Amino acid sequence: MNKLVIDTNVLLVANEQHHDVSDECIEECIRRLRTIQESGITIIDDGYRILGEYQNKTRLNPPKGVGDVFLKWLLRNPQRIESVSLNETAQDCFVEFPDSVLEPLFDAPDRKFAAVAYAHPDKPPILQAADCKWLDWWPVLNTKGVRVEFLCPTDACKFYQNKFPNKAKPELP
Repeated sequence: MNKLVIDTNVLLVANEQHHDVSDECIEECIRRLRTIQESGITIIDDGYRILGEYQNKTRLNPPKGVGDVFLKWLLRNPQRIESVSLNETAQDCFVEFPDSVLEPLFDAPDRKFAAVAYAHPDKPPILQAADCKWLDWWPVLNTKGVRVEFLCPTDACKFYQNKFPNKAKPELP
């Protein structure tokens, strides 16, 4: 079974809670979440930071979108979850973060995803929907064995160019 770390924005895009993403991006996030339900293992942290973020940003009762349904399924199928230990040295700072120079440049709430992927012995990829800041982070993470899989590369690049108009178009993995 495929092991994956799933950024919260994948669930949010599948729920149609992310403004301005393309229909193709929504469809891809939905497809990937359904594929994970069929044959995937979701990797989280032992402190339930990732699950907590999922729960804070989705709706379980009643679930309204595909991301909500995925989370409800995940909570009912703990055999499809693996967890790794994270050691937090300060709020959103982890011993397991793959690169100490990159860590302060990273959005604090996103650090847990990179730390979980790095801490897991299989170094599972991180699924990323349309958060454009990951386009700056993935090359360093990749050198540390942490892969970022952009489900919506066209959307991510579009958002990047809008957010950082003076920066060159980033490379994709």
